Amino acid sequence: MDVRETNRRVIAQFRAGGEVEGMHRDRLLLLTTTGARSGRPHTAPMMFHREGERLLVVASAMGAPTHPHWYTNLVARPEVHVELGDEAFDAVATTLTGPERDHVWSRLVALYPFFADHAAATSRAIPVVELTRA
Repeated sequence: MDVRETNRRVIAQFRAGGEVEGMHRDRLLLLTTTGARSGRPHTAPMMFHREGERLLVVASAMGAPTHPHWYTNLVARPEVHVELGDEAFDAVATTLTGPERDHVWSRLVALYPFFADHAAATSRAIPVVELTRA
């Protein structure tokens, strides 16, 4: 599977406003980060979770040994752009840490058990990121 081609297809379908093949559109957002090295914008489709006013994304990369590029980018430059449903907005990305991260992670694993599989496949702590409107 060519991940870049899949992402291009998902991004195009999402922006067109219709169904996103193989995914639940209502659980999907597009996150645009600025490249840590290149300084260029990079957009990645991803699942999100909403807790009240909080918008959360998980940098699991399906249990890969390294963080996904979008996460490395937002650590370097936390100002991001979010496309969610029919709206788009600028946001600031904050990685949750300590007991707060652990508490949120536990709830996410309970709701989405596949995250436990991702965590079991890697030795890294999987980051949980809150996106707050700028």
